Amino acid sequence: MSIDPKRTVAELKELRDLTADENGAQRVAWTDTWLKARTWFESKLAELPVEHHYDAAGNGWATLKGESEKALIVGSHLDSVPNGGWLDGALGVLTGLEILRRFSKQYNGKPPITIRVVDWADEEGARFGRSLLGSSAFAGTDSIEADRGRTDKNGIRLEDALRRCGVEIDRFPESQKEQANAAAYLELHIEQGPVLERLGLPLAVVMGTKGVERHSITFHGQEAHSGSTPMGDRRDSLAPLAKLALEIYDIAGKHKDAVCTIGSVKTYPGIVTAVVGRCEATLDQRDLDADVLAQMYREAKEASEKFADEHRCTVEWSRIWSIEPVPFHSSLLGFCEAAVGETTDQVVHLPSGPLHDAAEVSRAGIPTVMMFVQSLYGISHNKIEDTKEEHLELAVRAMDALASKAAAWISEMNL
Repeated sequence: MSIDPKRTVAELKELRDLTADENGAQRVAWTDTWLKARTWFESKLAELPVEHHYDAAGNGWATLKGESEKALIVGSHLDSVPNGGWLDGALGVLTGLEILRRFSKQYNGKPPITIRVVDWADEEGARFGRSLLGSSAFAGTDSIEADRGRTDKNGIRLEDALRRCGVEIDRFPESQKEQANAAAYLELHIEQGPVLERLGLPLAVVMGTKGVERHSITFHGQEAHSGSTPMGDRRDSLAPLAKLALEIYDIAGKHKDAVCTIGSVKTYPGIVTAVVGRCEATLDQRDLDADVLAQMYREAKEASEKFADEHRCTVEWSRIWSIEPVPFHSSLLGFCEAAVGETTDQVVHLPSGPLHDAAEVSRAGIPTVMMFVQSLYGISHNKIEDTKEEHLELAVRAMDALASKAAAWISEMNL
């Protein structure tokens, strides 16, 4: 029984017309535009024999009950960053919808196993700075006390914004009930990077999501007058940071898929007439291998201490955030390889640098895998985000093939 990938592309355009302006997508979680997108998605489910509800964390669930309660879950997120792209997140949800339609039609509304499509709440964390909010509640990795008082740029608290949308943050743990009977989770996402375009390939098997080590680094020197302090007498705390900013390229360059980024720098007193007495920076390091991640952290820390000594400064490190690498399930990786191979001429494997809801689902112990489709220009979180329509259609077909293989696997396990 075939699916209709062109319908998925048309619905993505329909959602774009409904929730974007001249600057891009505006489906920021916990806003009226996001709620409009969710209402629109509910209307698409009305023609199907499914049950739909929102759990205690605001995640949306559409369930096609099967002969077995064991469930295959397909999904992603409808929310976007401000001025975002038309595909990020929405592609995975609407592909799940098309797969749901196919299973319903093929099995007259009663497939061998249960099929569920999930729209995770607030994957982006764009408004309050807490990514993967809904999926972490589902996985039991939420951080309620740390998150409830977060505020947006207008001073509105996260807890209050959720309540306006009918969600109580203290009830987040109840969303773990949705884990019941979950046998596998599949997610399609745009790559958000340039690798597939560079290779000339439309699809990739995602091996897992990279672990992250994120630290704040503070170099301490001595403020002094920039006009009267000779160069050799300065304790300029910006100098060792400048060297470290270059050194991280060599540190990451030793490993095929590793990345290191110094993304923010603040200097004090921050005026042109003073040598920098204190310099604060953030360092983000990512890799799929925990040992590589630990090595990069160690090398960066040692380098910072060396450069601080060279300039008669001191350095302090403070961990901001840490998440372990999440490799995806070996059996599902095999099914994903087969599905991509049946749809295209070549199979390539990539790690995911960005975090995704799939990582939280995997952390809950549910077998998980992701598939990437090529991003033009390697650009995402931007109104110019795009993918060739023929590649989108290939991705829908490949995901449908993957869903069939995963469903058969779940059925066999259930015998």
